[in-house]
Amino acid sequence: MPEEFDTTPGCAGRLDAEDDLAHLRDEFIVPVTPWGEEEIYLVGNSLGLQPRTVQAYVDAELDKWGRLGVKGHTEVDREPAFPWGSYEESLTDQMAALAGALPSEVVVMNGLTVNLHLLMATFYRPTQARFKVLIEDHAFPSDHFAASSQIRSHGRTAEEALVTVAPRPGEDLLNADDLLEAIFEQGDDLALVLLPGVHYYTGQVLPLVDLVEAAHEVGAMVGFDLAHAVGNIPLSLHDSGADFAAWCTYKYLNSGPGATAGCFVHERHLGRSDINRFEGWWGTDKATRFQMETVFNPIPTVEAWQLTNPAVLSMAPIRASLEVFARAGGMGPLRQKSERQIAYLDHLLNEVLAGRVESITPRTLGERGCQFSLRVIADGHTGRGVFDALESAGVSCDWRHPDVIRIAPVPLYNSFTDIHRFVHVLDGILS
Repeated sequence: MPEEFDTTPGCAGRLDAEDDLAHLRDEFIVPVTPWGEEEIYLVGNSLGLQPRTVQAYVDAELDKWGRLGVKGHTEVDREPAFPWGSYEESLTDQMAALAGALPSEVVVMNGLTVNLHLLMATFYRPTQARFKVLIEDHAFPSDHFAASSQIRSHGRTAEEALVTVAPRPGEDLLNADDLLEAIFEQGDDLALVLLPGVHYYTGQVLPLVDLVEAAHEVGAMVGFDLAHAVGNIPLSLHDSGADFAAWCTYKYLNSGPGATAGCFVHERHLGRSDINRFEGWWGTDKATRFQMETVFNPIPTVEAWQLTNPAVLSMAPIRASLEVFARAGGMGPLRQKSERQIAYLDHLLNEVLAGRVESITPRTLGERGCQFSLRVIADGHTGRGVFDALESAGVSCDWRHPDVIRIAPVPLYNSFTDIHRFVHVLDGILS
């Protein structure tokens, strides 16, 4: 039976009082408005809040550098006890848990688009007959650029090799049947399917398992950009059978601007001697790495795709954030809270803002994460004007051309009161 909500502040207060994860908000630093109030911060889908422990963790590495110098690569003399030479290993188990993967399938390295290029160097191996890449029509620009440039690097043009699937006329969402039909239609010509786990513009969750099965049925590889998925929705990357995936960590994983990204390669591809990959020193066997041999001996995990030693000062915030996820109990409890917040905001949009704002994000829970993509339809208002007014009123959200305001109640730190305050502010702007 659907939960009963109302539009009063008291309902938001009750929901916050019932929230077993409400205390996690205290683990983050919420920006303050010029007039001294906490912002209504609903833009964690763009940049997550800073965990309070981040500064201590970064300072600890700076202190280690000062005290130990180069010895910090191999020695620790106080907590946190992670030498730089293996720092990325301290993140693996928790990151793999969020991705629904085996620890051997996940590594933290580079940036998202760099990882996509490295993974496509492995999994996009076009032939004369099989050379096409399928993406969505409104792909995030980096994904479109990465796919197009990979195609060009193999001597073909995007015009002949890049296949795009668009929403149906008059619709905003990708139709799952259309995606599957396009995969089967390309058939023997299709080399790679590259799609998002959650679409950046609409917040739509795509059916990963169905897409993987279809791609593999026609003989294509399949990978996912999970920038808006990891830390937002439960994932089962290993069980999905996806060949590869990559994601950033500065959105829902709260690891700071430009933080080191994550990547996944399915275990069936690990340890293969016949696989193509760009190689670097940090991907070679750890036991012989410092023997400085010139024969590449790959680590038998996804770590073989590493090129260079980790940027420790960028990884320290990731550790701080992952520990908060662990204290939350992982994605299970967080998703439960998120679904309740989604239902609550749906109710307020319907009861308070109906006819003035519409959400283009799917209504079905299995097809959405915490992001709402809102379009202003009230007479006399423009989407951009409303966005600017929200920012001036202390609401942090973001604008995506041509006409969408994105907000994301993040269950780690957003309260039900945040949601109610946002709707109250928006109602005032549109009145």
